[in-house]
Amino acid sequence: MAQYVFQRYEKKYLLDENTYEMLRKDLEGYMVEDSYGWHTIRNIYFDTKDNQLIRTSIEKPKYKEKFRVRCYGVPKADGSCFLEIKKKYKGLVNKRRIQLPIAEARAYLNQGIQPKSQGQIFQEIDYFLKRYQVIPKRYIAYDRLALRGIADEEFRVTFDQNIRSRVSDLTLFSDENTELLLPPDMVLMEVKITGAMPLWFARILTKHGIYNTSFSKYGRFYMREQERQNAV
Repeated sequence: MAQYVFQRYEKKYLLDENTYEMLRKDLEGYMVEDSYGWHTIRNIYFDTKDNQLIRTSIEKPKYKEKFRVRCYGVPKADGSCFLEIKKKYKGLVNKRRIQLPIAEARAYLNQGIQPKSQGQIFQEIDYFLKRYQVIPKRYIAYDRLALRGIADEEFRVTFDQNIRSRVSDLTLFSDENTELLLPPDMVLMEVKITGAMPLWFARILTKHGIYNTSFSKYGRFYMREQERQNAV
């Protein structure tokens, strides 16, 4: 069982198409596409029956956590996926994930059949799922361009477009019947840093008047759904 741990700060920015294009030009010479480059990410977010995790997250506490299943690109029946706990404390994001064959992941999540090989992170995920009794709640997918720094490969910037979701047919194998979160000309940029932001990048942001914002894909979709229900 492959296990992964990521710990970093993540800052988010909403860009219009014109700003995005100018920014991309300014990043040339500083950043290149990482091993993923352009790719699609598909997620299934889990929550309690009464949406406790996302409701808590929206209140912006010092500590919050969520669980999702993720795959990159179009999944195959004999392929793999990631089970991931994402925690955030005072702005520091900690992601703890395991990679499993999709068949094993489905057997575990749907029937409680534990995977053949286990480790520390699996034990944490197992405890999380039993503690909150979560169920699949929302499918969210988006198309992402991932860049890494040339001088500092740990410095990463991603651009998400076509952010889409649905609350039915909660499977990673279908990308149909979704609704968009943002207008087609809007891009969500995420900056991922382990320490201080590079000075050259801060100057580029200042040049274009780009400021970070609080943004959660799951949270935005959930709030939109609540607004619809309240309007009925």
